[in-house]
Amino acid sequence: MSTICLIPARGGSKRIPRKNAKLFGGRPLLAWTIAAARESGVFDAILVSTDDEEIARIATEHGAEAPFRRPAALANDHAPTLPVVEHALAWFEQHRGPVGLACCAYANPFLRAEDLAAGFQQLQAHPDTDFVVSVTTFDYPIHRALRADADGNVAMLWPENLLKRSQDLPATLHDAGQFYWGRRAAFQAHPVVFAARCRAVQLPRGQVQDLDTPEDWALAETRFPCVHA
Repeated sequence: MSTICLIPARGGSKRIPRKNAKLFGGRPLLAWTIAAARESGVFDAILVSTDDEEIARIATEHGAEAPFRRPAALANDHAPTLPVVEHALAWFEQHRGPVGLACCAYANPFLRAEDLAAGFQQLQAHPDTDFVVSVTTFDYPIHRALRADADGNVAMLWPENLLKRSQDLPATLHDAGQFYWGRRAAFQAHPVVFAARCRAVQLPRGQVQDLDTPEDWALAETRFPCVHA
């Protein structure tokens, strides 16, 4: 039973054109995730799911495989991730053999090999767990969140928390958007990762950065030298 890494990397990103092929820190963005997956030492294969020939070439040049092209129905702006994972896993099983564990890892220069390995180890250590995901802490207590009404008036969502100290409020986490480990059967059975039996690898907040907009990209470039120092 193989353990595989799947990296979704379509060519038609809109907010940051050609994002997965764009140079970040001297490498194509995609190359950073391939390097982390290879360094982790836990994968039998590293596959890039793409609809784009340039991205496929970048994948192979940096040590991954791009043995198929993602169908157009799974390469548009509205295609969710889990069907893309299922398509890749089905291809692998048809051509290479059964899959035991899989990790969907996004192109992100902040992804670290040791965190991928930690997710793998959690799945091995907890046989009743379906998924292991990357998370980090919110930078402000969400229990003091505000909302604005149609007239622009602002009020607390939970006013009972107004006078509570932040250290007395429960810690909360959010999806770090770097990777999702899962068992093969779990990817088949669950359309939503967090609806299943799920554990987490908690990342330092400074190591988590979305790359969805040009502003995100610029911020990532300023923070990247510190994270990788």
